[in-house]
Amino acid sequence: MDFAFDARTEELRARLLAFMDEYVHPAEPVAHEQRARLASPWDTPAVVEELKAEARRQGLWNLFLPDAAYGAGLTNLQYAPLAEITGRSPQLAPTATNCAAPDTGNMEVLAQFGDDWQKKQWLEPLLAGEIRSAFAMTEPDVASSDATNITTRIERDGDEYVITGRKWYISGAMDPNCSIFIVMGKTDPDGPDIRRQQSMVLVPRDTPGVTVRRAMQVFGYEDHFHGGHAEIVFDHARVPVSHLIGEEGGGFAIAQARLGPGRIHHCMRLIGMAERAIELMCRRAVSRTAFGKALGQQGVVHNWIADARVTVEQLRLLVLKTAWLMDTVGNRGAHTEIQAIKIATPRAVVDIIDRAIQLHGAGGVSQDFPLAELYAGARTLMIADGPDEVHQRSLARRELKKYL
Repeated sequence: MDFAFDARTEELRARLLAFMDEYVHPAEPVAHEQRARLASPWDTPAVVEELKAEARRQGLWNLFLPDAAYGAGLTNLQYAPLAEITGRSPQLAPTATNCAAPDTGNMEVLAQFGDDWQKKQWLEPLLAGEIRSAFAMTEPDVASSDATNITTRIERDGDEYVITGRKWYISGAMDPNCSIFIVMGKTDPDGPDIRRQQSMVLVPRDTPGVTVRRAMQVFGYEDHFHGGHAEIVFDHARVPVSHLIGEEGGGFAIAQARLGPGRIHHCMRLIGMAERAIELMCRRAVSRTAFGKALGQQGVVHNWIADARVTVEQLRLLVLKTAWLMDTVGNRGAHTEIQAIKIATPRAVVDIIDRAIQLHGAGGVSQDFPLAELYAGARTLMIADGPDEVHQRSLARRELKKYL
């Protein structure tokens, strides 16, 4: 097996690493300072728009989209090390390169399932970074890890669909630039096939009957740089039937197509988050003295650093294998590996970040280091895109099936 990156990947890695060092990391404190002075915490700091303009000028834009008609035309294997690099600054780098969730998944949905009008109206502005979007699937009143439980109704009334329901943790929806929601609900709640009851429709933010009720916190954070996570009420909101994505009953299949790439993108970025934590851990270990010697001379710290390095190398290989399989045999053929990385990566990265926090003492849980925010983000990914237990159940059943 050849573990080397190809020439294009190496060239993009070099450019992206330089962009991170020259622009993104210096912008991190600036972005926080600017946000503190904004009229609304949901407004975009000026430095973020500057980063986006520079990334686009350098051709570091829409790297996630494998379709060359819309994005960089990279394979999953080529994109993986690039997403890892952006994961080192998860608040700024994905947005700066127009590779931030949930926009990435929504652009993939529109590129794959949208019609020409939907692509013109919504995909093109998203590709240009002119607007943001949100994916409204999770609901507070049901176990949304099982998408067949969703209760939001999408009812046909002549030439319109009427949407009624309540969603929460809808990422990006607090951003005033979030102009469009992709909403998943049931068009045929009594249909015999529980995976053909759901559909997806495009709902503009300013549609009457749509109320963004509040921002949901994540471990006390509101995730301003990600556009927050909103609770949204749809009270008989009406959209034309032309806003249906694909066909009626196709919502479950579209969701599965969207979540496969989304899961591996999260894991790619998690590797970068772990690398950032290891870097901070090592810098702290050689610069801080306790009980007469540097922290890096303490045996337990040696163990933490060594274990972190071994873990990251293992995870990276599994993520790259999964990316390769997705490219060669498709998402269905890589199903086991996608679930494996979704289970293994967040929990391992949470542990690495936790050790880094411990090494920083009180500073580790403060706003003076990015570790607390990294921890909150990584820990949340043990729930997002399907909780670990759902993936464990599915993966175990597939393994057991070989012996039945």
